[in-house]
Amino acid sequence: MSIRLSRRARVAAVAALTAAAISLTGCAQVVDAFNSISSPNEAAATPAPNTTPAVGEVEMPFDSQFTYDGSVQMTYEIADGLQIILDFWAVDSKRTREWYPDNPKTFGFAVNVKDTRVDEKAVLKQKRRVFLSNVSISSQTAQTSNQVSSPFQFSSDPRTLVPTDTIRSSKGLLINSYQGGLLVPETTINQLPQDTYGITLQFALDVWVEGTANDSKSFAQQTVYPVIPIAIYPRETETDAATGGTTDGTTTDGTTGDGTTGTDGWTTTGGNGSGPTTP
Repeated sequence: MSIRLSRRARVAAVAALTAAAISLTGCAQVVDAFNSISSPNEAAATPAPNTTPAVGEVEMPFDSQFTYDGSVQMTYEIADGLQIILDFWAVDSKRTREWYPDNPKTFGFAVNVKDTRVDEKAVLKQKRRVFLSNVSISSQTAQTSNQVSSPFQFSSDPRTLVPTDTIRSSKGLLINSYQGGLLVPETTINQLPQDTYGITLQFALDVWVEGTANDSKSFAQQTVYPVIPIAIYPRETETDAATGGTTDGTTTDGTTGDGTTGTDGWTTTGGNGSGPTTP
């Protein structure tokens, strides 16, 4: 597995998928959720949280390249020269340090496949086809109390997330580059336990992979498990914001320090994807 973290690459990938969505699949809809799963036969990256953060910690408390860059691209080899690519990005990529336990944290993702043996725009019968039959996401929190929860979960047949004119079969949604792909532009993580300083998302992508191009008898099934650690930050309090202040938010010269008080509440945009689950 390789991980590429270029924002330019992510934007290009999303633009390509969006173009494909307009001409072939339309816009995918919003989804919500996930379950911690792993396979003994397929390795998944392991998140590496730092030590438990102190109160008022300003450094990143949880090791997350996604939080640093606002996006991540993960590539997995599922056959010789055949790659499945997951692009994952924050909808507001410059504000990932404002991902607090109690506010909406919105991201998008896309799944695509590239057959490096042929040109990307080659006709489909020249490519080894890959169908995505199910996509699920599970979560696990890192908390200062050392408790663990799974507040965000999702599982869906991708054929229900896209319009009916997409290329599909009984094996799932075609995700070969140029002819297909899955684009989910917005998904939201909402309320987390207040002492959360990190959350790890694990995808499970169930795919059918064609061994030989244009040979419907050569398909085999496998699952890919991308893992994405995400840092979560505590809200700044009035005490934290008052420069040289005391515990009541009063500055050393007797004036009241300006503080930033967090807001409560969160929202979710529900999806209403259409399309039959069978061709």
